Amino acid sequence: MPKPLSCAAAALVCALPLLALAAKTQPPVTVKVLALNDFHGQLASPGSFRARAADPLVPAGGADMLAAYVARARAAQPNTVVVSAGDLVGASPLASALFHDEPTIEVMNRIGLDFNAVGNHEFDDGKAELRRLQRGGCHPTDGTNSCRGAEVGTPVPFEGARFNFLAANVVQGRNGDTLFPAYGIKTFGQGARRVKVAFIGMTLKDTPQIVSPSGVRGLQFLDEVQTVNALVPRLRAAGVESVVVLIHQGGVQTGTAADINACEGGLAGSPIPAIVAGLDNAVDLVITGHSHAAYNCRLPLASGRAIPVTSASSTGRVLSDIDLRIDPVSGDVLGVDVVNRVVDRSLPDLPPDAGVAALTAAYQRLAAPVANSVIGQIARDVPNSKDAACNMPAGELVADAQWAATAAAERGGAQFALMNPGGVRSPGFLYTASGAGDADGEVTYGEAFTVQPFGNALVTLTLTGQQLKDTLEQQFPNCFGQTTFARVLLPSRQLRYQWDHGQACGAKVRQVTVSLPEGEVLVVDGDGRVLEPARAWRVTVNNFLADGGDAFSVLRGGTDRLGGGQDIDALSAYLANYRAPQPPYDPQAPGQGRPRITRLDGGLSCP
Repeated sequence: MPKPLSCAAAALVCALPLLALAAKTQPPVTVKVLALNDFHGQLASPGSFRARAADPLVPAGGADMLAAYVARARAAQPNTVVVSAGDLVGASPLASALFHDEPTIEVMNRIGLDFNAVGNHEFDDGKAELRRLQRGGCHPTDGTNSCRGAEVGTPVPFEGARFNFLAANVVQGRNGDTLFPAYGIKTFGQGARRVKVAFIGMTLKDTPQIVSPSGVRGLQFLDEVQTVNALVPRLRAAGVESVVVLIHQGGVQTGTAADINACEGGLAGSPIPAIVAGLDNAVDLVITGHSHAAYNCRLPLASGRAIPVTSASSTGRVLSDIDLRIDPVSGDVLGVDVVNRVVDRSLPDLPPDAGVAALTAAYQRLAAPVANSVIGQIARDVPNSKDAACNMPAGELVADAQWAATAAAERGGAQFALMNPGGVRSPGFLYTASGAGDADGEVTYGEAFTVQPFGNALVTLTLTGQQLKDTLEQQFPNCFGQTTFARVLLPSRQLRYQWDHGQACGAKVRQVTVSLPEGEVLVVDGDGRVLEPARAWRVTVNNFLADGGDAFSVLRGGTDRLGGGQDIDALSAYLANYRAPQPPYDPQAPGQGRPRITRLDGGLSCP
């Protein structure tokens, strides 16, 4: 017979069910996730913003204010992690771009960023430069504008990112390894209440179509859904039950409420709902980017379970403030609360972070001699907003500048130029003085650089009449290899065309004309017929487009290529023609050839 239990042993046995019950009913561990996306090196406030259409505008953003918001959140909740859904760098203002985005990395080190999923713009300067931003060290060819830490109070040489770049779906062709880690795991809490959260980071699989081929040479970009789902067993084996996906792909709301915490239309027509719909049920939260939109959605996984899907606008104006409630026993996410918050600079009880403000100001001082030089004048705003036909005043100015830089026979003999709309950044050229010592109507180099920050080279090439028609047809979603987005090219004043979105691919573009010194030539008639398919046309584009960027693969077939100068240099030289005593540039002046693009189907907004 078994020996009778002692009193102590009996008490322990009796207590076991109670201990098990207590373990099962432990309160959840709360983990705060602060998320941003598409920061684009915007160290200073980009201006005012509002959370809803009916709300007042407030001064928003700025790295110093982001730092203040993060510090306040961490003080209230030690279990805080800060993440970015890509495009942290690239297409940056001069104060960061001039120094190869080292300022942005240094600022994010001080803010306390934990993870950045690579976006397409992380590849603007290629994988070697991106690795340098992660690992540190001076720029290999620019000894002037790199490693300026001694002047701004940061380590020399450049220290690199203290946070991790994540690239789950970016693999190197030679060995199949990911360029950066596929995910990072953070542990929160203590003792029996420790929980693990995995952050999978990746960019859109179409990155090669929207980045210069030289930037992604030797890399493969895998399917987003397959990448995440293949990682789930590995994470489960590591004891992780809470999974967050940081993906540089997104969507836009379809309504007009302009509420950063709404999800009008469920992001219908955007890529991200289909991606989420294919994800494993292990995923608990998806933080997105790329579209520069703000939304707060709940979208279904493959299992049908709806999870939060967020985006925080762009350039540091919004933070997604997310609380994960995690069961400390099972590790499962019990609930997720999300609020998109404007990074409001006017809060009386939350001053900007002084250290980050000082670092930003130091880089602005270093860039000031270049940034504040006046290069031209404008008579009114030349914005980068589009009308229903997709005409964009700022893009027309850029295209005119690129044509002027390459029109001479010895520089390419361009007959017209085409500019991709994504290469013309917000806000365009504004008449009101920027406050950097310039007067109203003056355009500084820094302002021009903000509009044209990519440093692309100009390429003049020959297209046949048929290739020109096919290129213009390739502007529209899913036409001739185009992605799901419309990318209506902006022509210089010599080229005009019409389009009808109601027609099938290959029949959308009509009435294409080119103005030459000897008169106007009809290239495509009103029925969409190319009149002289073999006629040669000299066209200037940037090297991004010339290499098939934005899915304009027809341009890769252009012949007799001649390389030109930098896009920003062409823009600066063109605007120099519009300085006193010459009249300022006026987008509405006669002779601008507006409208250059005409829409025939009655649509009310640029698709």
